[in-house]
Amino acid sequence: MESDTTVRRIKAFGTQHYVPQDNDGALDRCGNNGYSADPKRKPEVSLYLLREALAASLVSVFILVLWGLVHLSLQQLVIGKPTGEFNAVRARQHLERITSVGPRPVGSQENEVLTVGYLLEQIENIRLETAAGPHQLTVDVQRPTGSFSIDFLGGFTSFYDRVTNIAVRLEPKGGTQHLMLANCHFDSVANSPGASDDAVSCAVMLEVLHSLANQSSPLHHGVIFLFNGAEENILQASHGFITQHPWAKQVRAFINLEAAGVGGKEVVFQTGPENPWLVQAYVHAAKHPFASVVGQEVFQSGVIPSDTDFRIYRDFGNIPGIDLAFIENGFIYHTKYDTANRILTDSIQRAGGRYVRDLACATGVAVLSWFVTLLSVLIVALLVTLLGRSMFWYNHFYASICLYGAAATGKMILIHTLAKNLYYGVSDGLGDLYFDVSLLLWCCSLVWLTQQGLCSAYVPMLMVAFPLATRLLLAKEFKHRGASVKYSVLYLLGLALPYVHFMFLIWVVFEIFTPIMGRSGTEIPPEVVLATLVTLATIFLSSFFLHFIYLVRSTKWILAGLGSVFIIMFLLVSCGLFFPYSDSPDSPRPKRVFLQHTTRTFHNLKGQVESRDSGLWINSFDYTAIQHITPHIPEINDSVRTRCREDRPFCGYPWFLPVKFLSKKNWYLPASEVSPSSPLEFSLLSREDTSWGTVKMMFSAKGPSHMSLYLMPHRGASLSTWSFGDGTPQFDLSGEYFVFYSHGLNAPTWTFWFEIQVLDPDPSGPEGMISVAISSHYFFGEDQRTAQLEEILRRFPTWSFPSSWVSTYDMYRY
Repeated sequence: MESDTTVRRIKAFGTQHYVPQDNDGALDRCGNNGYSADPKRKPEVSLYLLREALAASLVSVFILVLWGLVHLSLQQLVIGKPTGEFNAVRARQHLERITSVGPRPVGSQENEVLTVGYLLEQIENIRLETAAGPHQLTVDVQRPTGSFSIDFLGGFTSFYDRVTNIAVRLEPKGGTQHLMLANCHFDSVANSPGASDDAVSCAVMLEVLHSLANQSSPLHHGVIFLFNGAEENILQASHGFITQHPWAKQVRAFINLEAAGVGGKEVVFQTGPENPWLVQAYVHAAKHPFASVVGQEVFQSGVIPSDTDFRIYRDFGNIPGIDLAFIENGFIYHTKYDTANRILTDSIQRAGGRYVRDLACATGVAVLSWFVTLLSVLIVALLVTLLGRSMFWYNHFYASICLYGAAATGKMILIHTLAKNLYYGVSDGLGDLYFDVSLLLWCCSLVWLTQQGLCSAYVPMLMVAFPLATRLLLAKEFKHRGASVKYSVLYLLGLALPYVHFMFLIWVVFEIFTPIMGRSGTEIPPEVVLATLVTLATIFLSSFFLHFIYLVRSTKWILAGLGSVFIIMFLLVSCGLFFPYSDSPDSPRPKRVFLQHTTRTFHNLKGQVESRDSGLWINSFDYTAIQHITPHIPEINDSVRTRCREDRPFCGYPWFLPVKFLSKKNWYLPASEVSPSSPLEFSLLSREDTSWGTVKMMFSAKGPSHMSLYLMPHRGASLSTWSFGDGTPQFDLSGEYFVFYSHGLNAPTWTFWFEIQVLDPDPSGPEGMISVAISSHYFFGEDQRTAQLEEILRRFPTWSFPSSWVSTYDMYRY
């Protein structure tokens, strides 16, 4: 048995000999790898192999220190000292006043009157205060009407009527030709105060407006501060401004201030298109610039189910810009916990030859270890799901690292240990070989990303340049002493810079995707997603540590330790020790549930009421569905789970947005009929057979500020044109069309038309040629609540966030 001071005799770095095959092909085996050469010949130099405990300690400390540095950097905020430039205290006062009115959905008194009134009052104060200065300030309240189609959530058409924009133009006296646009939105989703999304940005913009207007020297160009009042309605107000406002033609660039979390450091996650000068300007202006092209390319890939006004300005205005957002603590995004007191004032202030064959074999072993590791961890994730413990990590993130991270790390080490002991049989030169494997794989990713024209190619570039330079500088040390402590420490120091940056990127991924799993619907298994992310993070981080497995004497204690951590954590998870939700005031992790007290009415081809019912329609927007709700409210159980009626538009339920594919599990609890004080008025105004073989139908609808229109042509019929957008029906969602409608104050009756063409009617389908349904949604005021809704809301556990409103659904056949 070897002691801790044993010296192993192996070949030195750079002295490998590749022996040609004899006639019998005795050495024609990939496993020899040319490392054994003449077994009777003694190695040329004595080199150290690392002790197992030392190797594990060095790598663990390295990872933990860098992870600590990542979190330390995230706390790097500009401490707000009130100056003439920007006063964060004054900005916080704006934030508290805006959020004090409560939720601000489009069309509500809180959004259209109270918030608008406060913003106009503050802007007027700034105008009067700076009237004698070198700038002139012009205010315009715009209430645009329009429509557009967007490929978001599967694609739909959006129609808006008299939504609100407050545009403030600051420019030198005498005017200017070129304008910069700064955008925020002051509306919020229903039932959320919307402090971070996006009242804090509007508070910041008010203070920036105050600061710039008070400057003694005039600006070179003008700035438009756009306080838009309809972003949560899927980017409507920004579309109204950039396509209809006369100032929009002078806008040369824009900055969009958004939020996908609450506080922390704001991150630039979208820029462009093109125009790198914008990024350069941001870098020079920001005290602590914080941006990542990786974030941009992930966001624009569509993986994240979200979008911002950046898209509207880019696609409809054809102007370049920068998208900034708070991303930290996305668990409380769009919930009642998004309050002003959770946003730090500091956050506001900051705003060839045989070797080729050996390399190929080793690369195969490495890639095989990845796939086996991923498969093994996914099996664990499946077991957790089957045990009913899904999302245990939602409130205990590091528990997922202990479970899936230990499984992934242990599996990879086990595979390479088996390869070293059973396949290779000797350790000579394998450390060099597997370092080259890691280098090769990162080079391949660098080439591929560069070929695709992705800016993220800089990441593998860092992971190639620094390790390669470090290894070359340490070649002499390794040649003479092998894997000594000095070599290991210097090697880790050489990897520190690329690894700390890479760990920051990993932090961003988990900070974004972990909360998203709480609102991604009932169909995406979150254990599979998170287990995959943890495994990929493990694979990437371990890439340049693989060769240490071949430089240590043994891995048995490392494997034993990781196995123990995994088994203990799996037992704890299986026992239900980690509950996914929390109502902690400091760090809430709410479960999101949507309830609609609705009345549904279905008409036949003759216009007669075919059926009518009322109930509480319940949607859970995470994978655990109602598993944790049923013990508190027993009547919400799978016996009242709904089934999709394919012959009815959108299954016959009042979907506010076209997300039925995300949440196929929902429940319908019978309830009394709803009777809003302002009921929906929907009627067919005219029906005309055109000379070109279509049927043109015109409708009118008058109702609350939010309505959803569903069109389902029957088999053999198709929509040919309509009154929305450019006239071409877009985004056929499995044979259905979704039109989102909202309006501000004093909006006229909504009228629209479409033409339908019948080619080959299907007698087995529904009667007629098209089913038209419309739902109305009452998000605020007296019509938002009913006695039954209030009664069931009181029974929900405190760790849940039930968002509720009243709705109606009416379907007609034509």
